[in-house]
Amino acid sequence: MKNQDTSPLIPARASSFEAFPESTLSSEGMQVLQADLSEQSIFTHLNVKYAEKSGMPLHLTILEPRQKEGNEKLYPLILYVQGSAWFKQNLGAELAQLARFARRGFVIAVVEYRPSPLAAFPAQVKDTKTAIRFMQENGHKYHADAKQITLWGDSSGGHTVTMVGVSLDEANLDDEPGSAQAILLKAVVNYYGPNDISTMNHEPSTMDHIAADSPEGMLIGGFNVKENPEKVKATVPMNYLSKNKKIPPFLILHGNKDRLVPFGQSVLLFDALKANRKEVDFYQLKGADHAGPAFWTEPILDIVETFIRKHL
Repeated sequence: MKNQDTSPLIPARASSFEAFPESTLSSEGMQVLQADLSEQSIFTHLNVKYAEKSGMPLHLTILEPRQKEGNEKLYPLILYVQGSAWFKQNLGAELAQLARFARRGFVIAVVEYRPSPLAAFPAQVKDTKTAIRFMQENGHKYHADAKQITLWGDSSGGHTVTMVGVSLDEANLDDEPGSAQAILLKAVVNYYGPNDISTMNHEPSTMDHIAADSPEGMLIGGFNVKENPEKVKATVPMNYLSKNKKIPPFLILHGNKDRLVPFGQSVLLFDALKANRKEVDFYQLKGADHAGPAFWTEPILDIVETFIRKHL
C-alpha cells in the first residue's frame, strides 16, 4: 500500500509570498544566510517578434526589472539599437551591460533591424520606428511606460536612433506613415555613431568608409560613397534639422581615439544641433576607442541616467 502524502495544501487565496510559511526543517552543518530581498533582478524576454519585413522575422530582447508579487509599477522604456556596421547584429553584445542599467529602474528593449545586405537605408530607421510602435502598444505586458520612451544606440545603432530622432515627421522614412500610433520620444542617446558617411575618410581610421563594399557603401545599397552624393544625402541626420523643427534632446558620447568611427562625426552632429538651437549634451571620452568598457563605467552610466530622467 502506497504512503499517502499528508502535507497540508496551502489554499491559493493564502499562498502569497508574505503569507506563505517558512520551512522549519534544518540539518546539522547547514549554514543560514539572511536573504537580501532589496536587490533588483532582471528578467529577460528573448525573441519577442515585433514584425516581419523582407522575409525576415524581427525581434526584440526585452529586459524587465522583476517586481514583488502584486506590484504593477511601470518603468521608463529604453529602446536600444545595437551597432553592427549596419550588418547582422549580435543582439547580445551589450546585454550584460544593459541589464546593469535596467536595474536602475528601466525596461530595455534591444531592437533587431534588417541588415544592409538584405535591405539598405532607410530600412534600419523604419524598423526602429516599427519597434517603437510595437512597444507603445504592448509595453504594458513588460511593465514599460509607453509614454516615457528614450532611444539609445551605439555605432551604427547610434546613427539609426539619431535618424529616428530627427525624422519623426518624414513619411518616406516610415513603414507606417500616418499611423494612429504617433511616436513621442523623450530623449536620444548616441554612442559614437556615424553622422556623415561622406566625411568619415577625412580623419584617421583603420578602415575604408568609401568603397561600395564598405559598411557605408553597403548602407546605401552597395555603391561607392564618394560617387553617390544623392544616396548619401538621405542618410545624414544634419540634413533634417531646422530651427523651427521640434526634436527630442540629445546626449552624445564619443572616444577621441576611436579607430572605426572618427571622433569628428560627433562634432558635426553637436555643432549642427547647437546651430539649430536644439538641446544637446556632448561628452568626449579622452583616450577611449570605439566601444569598450569605458562607456559602461558607473560614472558614465550616471551621466546617461541623469540625462534620461531629466527629460522624463
